[in-house]
Amino acid sequence: MAKFTSRLDYNLRFLSHNTYTSQSSIFFTNTTRKNLDLQLSPSKHRLNFKVLCSIKEKENVKDKRDRAGGLVNGVRVEEVDSKAGLGLESGSREVGLDLEWPSWKNIPKRYKLIGTTSLAFVICNMDKVNLSVAIIPMSHQFGWNASVAGLVQSSFFWGYALSQLPGGWLAKIFGGRKVLEIGVLAWSLATALVPVLAGFMPGLLLSRILVGIGEGVSPSAATDLIARSIPLEERSRAVSFVFGGLSVGSVTGLLLAPPLIQNFGWESVFYLFGILGIGWYLGYHFIGEGRALNAVEHAALLQSADQNKSWNNSPEESADQKNSWNNSLDELRASLQDVPWKAFFRSPAVWAMIYAHFCGSWGHYTCLSWLPTFFSEELNLNLTEAAEVSILPPLASVFVTSIAAQFADYLISNGVETTTVRKICQTISFLSPAICMILSSLDLGLQPWEIVGILSSGLALSSFALSGLYCTHQDMSPEYASILLGITNTVGAVPGIVGVALTGFLLDSTHSWSMSLFAPSIFFYLTGTIVWLAFASGKPQSFSESD
Repeated sequence: MAKFTSRLDYNLRFLSHNTYTSQSSIFFTNTTRKNLDLQLSPSKHRLNFKVLCSIKEKENVKDKRDRAGGLVNGVRVEEVDSKAGLGLESGSREVGLDLEWPSWKNIPKRYKLIGTTSLAFVICNMDKVNLSVAIIPMSHQFGWNASVAGLVQSSFFWGYALSQLPGGWLAKIFGGRKVLEIGVLAWSLATALVPVLAGFMPGLLLSRILVGIGEGVSPSAATDLIARSIPLEERSRAVSFVFGGLSVGSVTGLLLAPPLIQNFGWESVFYLFGILGIGWYLGYHFIGEGRALNAVEHAALLQSADQNKSWNNSPEESADQKNSWNNSLDELRASLQDVPWKAFFRSPAVWAMIYAHFCGSWGHYTCLSWLPTFFSEELNLNLTEAAEVSILPPLASVFVTSIAAQFADYLISNGVETTTVRKICQTISFLSPAICMILSSLDLGLQPWEIVGILSSGLALSSFALSGLYCTHQDMSPEYASILLGITNTVGAVPGIVGVALTGFLLDSTHSWSMSLFAPSIFFYLTGTIVWLAFASGKPQSFSESD
């Protein structure tokens, strides 16, 4: 960082100015002190400026600020004499100019956190979707049928489910940022190991389980980070921007995977995507994301906590207590016991979140895993074409996510009850894909491109969940948001384990995509809507007092 400090001493003589002046003359005179005397001579009046400039290479800026009469945006202005803007004014001005490089250092802390977290989620889904494309040539190479392919793809969700509650707890204890960076490193290393272990089924399953564990702690870590850094009126946009990185990652992964596989083999996608995650981990440390929040962000944080009335620790206390890796095992055990588990499960709103998360995940995970195969086999597309068509749902989701976030935050800022907003958004998220899947399942004589368009639209609109369900954890309790998401995401990972494998089994049994892929998703979307409308709530709840 380069710092420049200059001091200007000036004498200003202000005389009334004739607005009809048409001519002026300017004279410059240099003095021995490198002072500049600027004289402006209009036709009737003379306006004299005398500017004294001197640069001191070594000046104690801090001492001068202590003696300053005022400080505004790094500039101290000390007025000696003022006569209502007329007559003689004299004074001195100290200008402190701080130039920081690189330029991202000037970005507010909470925006940098959200940006880097969203980038981690981009890489997260790149590593998640690469197998859905690579599974086609892998199945041909190793002779896998649909049931085995489904087992391989579902193994990711075994680790994903196992790591949800531990991830939420660790995020609450050590802070979301620390848990996130460890998770990224873990899943990236495991991704790079997939080609090495692909020929040995137990090893392949274990590597995918490790990828699931690394990615499983990330949603809870991000939820903790958002709950502690973002005020309520910005929360929908923050959640949408972070979790919207998943859609961007799906698009990026589906775009890169086919040409990489065709030119360098299916192994290349795992090597490259793993290296990207390791690069993110190293870059995260390089930019120094571990620094404390500044005063402005502390104020925003306190405002968010006050609005929710359920977070009793100050930001600094939380950082000191929860981000320290020096806690003893007894303290860790005590913190786990302090979690109001009974209060969570006595709340109908928590059960509504759990079931809604399960329903949404069933449709999302089964389509994420099987759509490329559906487009390849049902629509007779080659690998590249199937992957390109599979890009459409997540690509459209990127635009829908931003619209949904603006829509939700606009309603909340204009006085609409938070619960009402969350119910509206989640209902759109469930009913839209359900209707589109019904249309795709019926024998309406639709062309392949029409089926693609209908499915893409429905799955894109399901992104309204980021302004519905995924904001509700923070709305209900910023303090326990990461643990609440850990609970709901654990149940939400079950469709990845059961649903993805069951889809492959039903496909082998019925040879019907409508019965194996669409019918179960439609059922869960419709029942999830009913439960959400009946029991969901976005009101702050003090679970500690309820327990």
